[in-house]
Amino acid sequence: MKLNYSLVTRRTFLNTLFGGWIASFFLGSLYAVWRGAFPTLGKEPDFVVLPKPADYLDIPTNSTKAFAWGGKLGYIFKRSDNTVVALKGVCSHMECNIVYKPADRKFYCPCHKGWFDEYGKNIEGPPPKPLEFFEYRVEDNKLIVFKKGIKVELPKA
Repeated sequence: MKLNYSLVTRRTFLNTLFGGWIASFFLGSLYAVWRGAFPTLGKEPDFVVLPKPADYLDIPTNSTKAFAWGGKLGYIFKRSDNTVVALKGVCSHMECNIVYKPADRKFYCPCHKGWFDEYGKNIEGPPPKPLEFFEYRVEDNKLIVFKKGIKVELPKA
C-alpha cells in the first residue's frame, strides 16, 4: 500500500539522524574530559586487612611491598632508617601508579615525571601535594592498614 504523504520527510529523518550523531559525539567527548579532570571520584576503602604481617613488615631496608588498596595500589615501605610506613601508591597529581627507586631513595611517577622523597614529600615535577600515608597495626596475626583518624574494630570470631 502506497501512502500519499509521509509523516516524516526524508530531510527531517536525516537531520534527526545527523543531530543524534553530533549529540553522541559531544556527550562522549564531555564524558572523557570529565573523567580526565576528575579521575578520583570512586569510593576507596577506609581500611584493608592483610594476612601474614611478617610478609609485609619483615622486608629488607630501603624496599617496598605492594598491596591492594581498593582499586588502587598501596605500599608497605621500610625506609633507610628502618622505620616501616604504609602509603598509597599513587601520585597526588593524576593518580598514576608510582614506583620506588631504591638507588635514589625516591618514589617516581612515570606519567608526568614527578618525584617524591622517601618521606613522601613532592620534590620535583607536577605533583601538587605529598603522598598519602596510612596508619597500621597488627591484630590477631593480621596487618590492618587504615586511613588516619579512622577507628577500625574487627569482628571477633
